[in-house]
Amino acid sequence: MAFSISASSTLVSFNSQRSTLLVATSSSSTKLYSFSSIQFPVHTQLLQIPISSSSRPRILPLVVEAKKQSFSTFDELLDNADKPVLVDFYATWCGPCQFMVPILNEVSTRLNDKIQVVKIDTEKYPSIANKYDVQALPTFIIFKDGEPYDRFEGAMTADQLIERIETTLKVKQ
Repeated sequence: MAFSISASSTLVSFNSQRSTLLVATSSSSTKLYSFSSIQFPVHTQLLQIPISSSSRPRILPLVVEAKKQSFSTFDELLDNADKPVLVDFYATWCGPCQFMVPILNEVSTRLNDKIQVVKIDTEKYPSIANKYDVQALPTFIIFKDGEPYDRFEGAMTADQLIERIETTLKVKQ
C-alpha cells in the first residue's frame, strides 16, 4: 500500500498499485482523473497562447506540482501526521460521495493549516473500512494523535463541514 499526500492542498490519495498523481491549482475548471478505480480531483487553469496572428490560439493546461509523501500503512500515515486527519470513506458508485469531491477540495484548501484530508475507497480497502465499522457512505472520521476523535456521516456543504471540524478540534483540544 502507498499513500501520496499533497502538501499544497493536503488532499491525500491512497493507492496500493503505484504512486499517484495529484495536481492542484486555483482555477475555475475541475476534472476528475481516475487511476486504478480511484478518482482524484484535479484542478486546471487554461491558458491561451497565440502562435501567430493568423493561427487559432492553443489552450494548454497550467499544472502546479504538489509535494507527495508515501506511507506503507494507514496506521503509519496517522502516526506521522503533524495535524489532525479527516478521513473520507467513500465509494466510486456513491452519489453523495461524488458530491463531496469539490467540497473536500475546498475544505482542504481553506483548512490547510488545521487539518489533512485523506480519501479511502471502501471497495479497494475494505479492511480499513471494517476496522472503523464504516456502515454508511460517505463516512468521515477525524483522527488526532492516531486515534479516532469524531465521526459523522452524510453529505454536507463546505461551510457545514468546516464548522463541524473546527468545533470538534476546539472542544476536544
